[in-house]
Amino acid sequence: HLVESGGGLVQAGDSLRLSCAASGMPHTLYVMGWFRQAPGKEREFVAAISANGARTYYEESVKGRFTISREPSQNTVYLQMRGLTPEDTARYYCARAMNGWGAWTPEPPPRLQREYTNWGQGTQVTVSS
Repeated sequence: HLVESGGGLVQAGDSLRLSCAASGMPHTLYVMGWFRQAPGKEREFVAAISANGARTYYEESVKGRFTISREPSQNTVYLQMRGLTPEDTARYYCARAMNGWGAWTPEPPPRLQREYTNWGQGTQVTVSS
C-alpha cells in the first residue's frame, strides 16, 4: 500500500518534495518509480530508484531538476522537484516495479506502467506561470 503526499499549488521556479509512504511492504526490496499524468495525457515515467538506492534514472525533461531518493528507516521514497514549470503540472504517482534492475546492467530500469504495481492514489502538483 503506497500513499503519496506533498503536492500543491506553486509558482514557476518553486520547489516541492513529494513523499511516497509504504505500508505493508518493505519498499527497500523493490525498484520504486514515480510517474505523472497531466489532464488529457497518458501517464508517463518520471524517475526510478534501485532497491538499494544506489542507482537512479530520470526522464529527460526532469533530469537535473528532480531527485529521487529513499529513506529506509521511514519506508518512504521521495521526489524532490526544483525549478518547476507549468509543464510539470500533473498528478504524481508512485509505484513499485515488478521486476528488478540489476546492479551491473547498462539497461535502464522498468519505465512502463505495466511494469509497475501497487499504485498509490497520487498527489496533485499544479505550477502556475
